[in-house]
Amino acid sequence: QVQLVDSGGGFVQAGGSLRLSCVASRSTTSFNSMGWYRQAPGQRRELVASVNDYGTTYVADSVKGRFTISRDNAKNAVYLQMNSLKPEDTAVYYCHLEDTYSRITWGQGTQVTVSS
Repeated sequence: QVQLVDSGGGFVQAGGSLRLSCVASRSTTSFNSMGWYRQAPGQRRELVASVNDYGTTYVADSVKGRFTISRDNAKNAVYLQMNSLKPEDTAVYYCHLEDTYSRITWGQGTQVTVSS
């Protein structure tokens, strides 16, 4: 079973940047999709960005133009570059992986806090 370790969260002022990292315990070359969800207090967990096995990316409208998802197969890693951060981006961000058998794996979550 693959394990995911997500990291890179922190405290940042509005307009600042953070880069989240998600490292898998084994190769990520045979997955359906991998990406990031976030959940703020009292809110549902929502998809922020994802990349599929073809390298096609999805970015939610709320973060489009500010967030970029990328992958590095050599490092078994997926990254979320977050620029121009806003207070409404404050949430716990969770790495997510769905393999070719539709099995789901979650990272433990990393807190992102953006102050105004």
